[in-house]
Amino acid sequence: MFAVIRTGGKQYKVAQGDVIRVERLAAEAGAVIQLDEVLLLSHEGITTVGTPLVAAVQVNAEVVAQDRGPKIIVFKKKRRQNYRRKNGHRQDLTVLRITDIAVGA
Repeated sequence: MFAVIRTGGKQYKVAQGDVIRVERLAAEAGAVIQLDEVLLLSHEGITTVGTPLVAAVQVNAEVVAQDRGPKIIVFKKKRRQNYRRKNGHRQDLTVLRITDIAVGA
């Protein structure tokens, strides 16, 4: 069984036991959260596609840690204008372990 969920403006294919890194969620490490935006569910060979969401399905996950992504360098330059700007960015991430996909919840 697997599901496609939406969180943080991105879509993730998840199954029970998977560990994923998503955009920062407001939860402490060790907390259990429920992801309700399920876009697709494949269960016992039957695939259900939501319009836009699949009803009565939720994905339960445990927050493993709050983390940060790799540093990305943003460099802007305009030639012959003496214009240079250099910035760095590190995205805040939440590491989730998928514990259960609840059908009919």
